[in-house]
Amino acid sequence: MGEETTSGLDDRIIQDTLWECYFDVEKAIHWLYEEQERRVAARERRAIKEREKAQKAAQKKSAQSPGTSGYTTPVSRAMSPVNTPGRSLKKPGASSSKKSGASTPARGGAGLDQRSLDIFALNLGSNEPQPSFDEPLPKVALEREKLLQEARRVLEGDASTDKKAVSLVVIGHVDAGKSTLMGRLLYELGRVDEKTRIANERGSSKAGKSSFSWAWELDGTAEERERGITMDIALQSLATPHRQVTILDAPGHKDFVPNMISGASRADCALLVVDAATGEFEAGFDRGGQTREHLLLVRSLGVSQVVVAVNKLDQVNWDQSRYEEICGLLRSFLTQSGFHPSKTNFVPVAAMLGVNLVNRTGSDAQELSTWYKGATLVDLLDKLDPPVRDITSPLRLPISNVFKGQSSGTGVNGRICGGIVQVGEKLRVLPGDESAIVRSIEVEGASVPWAAAGANATLYLTAIDPIHLSIGSVLCPPSDIVPLATVFTARVIVFDIQLPITAGASVELFHHSRDVPATISKLITTLDRASGAVTKKKPRVLSKGTSAEVEITLRAGTLSGPSAVARPIPLEPFSSNKDMGRVLVRRGGETISAGIVLDILG
Repeated sequence: MGEETTSGLDDRIIQDTLWECYFDVEKAIHWLYEEQERRVAARERRAIKEREKAQKAAQKKSAQSPGTSGYTTPVSRAMSPVNTPGRSLKKPGASSSKKSGASTPARGGAGLDQRSLDIFALNLGSNEPQPSFDEPLPKVALEREKLLQEARRVLEGDASTDKKAVSLVVIGHVDAGKSTLMGRLLYELGRVDEKTRIANERGSSKAGKSSFSWAWELDGTAEERERGITMDIALQSLATPHRQVTILDAPGHKDFVPNMISGASRADCALLVVDAATGEFEAGFDRGGQTREHLLLVRSLGVSQVVVAVNKLDQVNWDQSRYEEICGLLRSFLTQSGFHPSKTNFVPVAAMLGVNLVNRTGSDAQELSTWYKGATLVDLLDKLDPPVRDITSPLRLPISNVFKGQSSGTGVNGRICGGIVQVGEKLRVLPGDESAIVRSIEVEGASVPWAAAGANATLYLTAIDPIHLSIGSVLCPPSDIVPLATVFTARVIVFDIQLPITAGASVELFHHSRDVPATISKLITTLDRASGAVTKKKPRVLSKGTSAEVEITLRAGTLSGPSAVARPIPLEPFSSNKDMGRVLVRRGGETISAGIVLDILG
């Protein structure tokens, strides 16, 4: 086959081909020659496209700047084909016209140097359009003070006419009916049309999961529909008479608690769905059940309002005593977990039948109407109070998702934890040393000129390579960047755990959409939960129910090697930003504590 530099076929390809041909040398050589021809032809096509693209770019540039088409900067003359995708592969200084003697490369790479052809064979010279920073960038429309005034006017608008925005995370034990409830509610409110409903019903029946037809509106991936469980956060929105509600449908399976934490960190309120069927509620509420853990998690992440939907009451014949039993058990636990009784509400529903979601009409609701005269689920959602938005603090936007924009730029999604952002603003990405410019902003699917704290916003960025954007990074203004931490102190509350926490314990630290390995390096003091007074210095262990001040140190991942250094994460003391100062600690698949950041040590 000749040398690798000329054939383009390395030893690995030849060995794999021999193996596939069962060591039939003649057959293997025949296939390798054909493969070589295919590669050369592909290189030729790519090279032609590259030259045509470079010629069009040169013509466009000369048309925009007459008289300067022959000028070449020293930088461009020094560039090689490797780091200038989209340029011609001719040697620097060669003319692009046919008179120069350049010809279309023949088989074997005639007319092009072999190194360039090999680069194309490895797909390093991508044909995808590269981000161009020469196009005009958006300008900032408003000064900060005027922007704050407009934001206050909109957020504090007329309560009788304006709908206040609130985000709601749907939580509960696996198979409690969370996705089914939200799918049916969206249909009842007109957010799902009849055509989509029929398509979901047919598709679920064909897959042998007809009872999941309503859930298919939120469980959109093939794996979720095949397994019949929610695995990631599903984002939807609905409108009530006085509220614009962003729905974050969280997974209930214990294997996907990290995804649930990511969704709960973006929510203002919570909708807890419990299964009223005999034995099912107990499975979720008893130790190890997700009903109990989800409530602790959302309260630790700052959620103070919760609506409890007691679902599947039709399966227990609308038994009032069963409903009251469940409410009684949950009320006491909610109070112990830190939820104020005035901020908790209960409602009986049947998601599959659509009973008491929007109304209680129809034959299916007659038995419930004999003993329940309270509000429907939509009535309770319409009364949720959005928390006070901190728009005067510096911008903090933890990234929860990164994706490629449809037209240009890269899109990032996340909940704004503080401050305000507008189109044209320059932002810093941390960790890292990169900046980006906001090309456009979307909230609830609509393009807006700015977005403020509390909004689940999508920002389309330009002037940045997407490789520098990752889930867990934080966007902030260059003038007031978020601190980076590898060691910090925190005040934590230990949950109902079997094994006590000791100094040096290896744990997993969760902060918004980021989870990193960490160590509880020091146990500083234990505190009185009521007064916060120090009860003991340098305790040996932390048992369940203990409040304590600890030092947490991030550590490198297990695959990084023994000498690797832990990468810092964006953190902020709770006193500076409440949303940026909350952390969760998990160990062995269970949440063992939650707390707030007191001080960053390094």
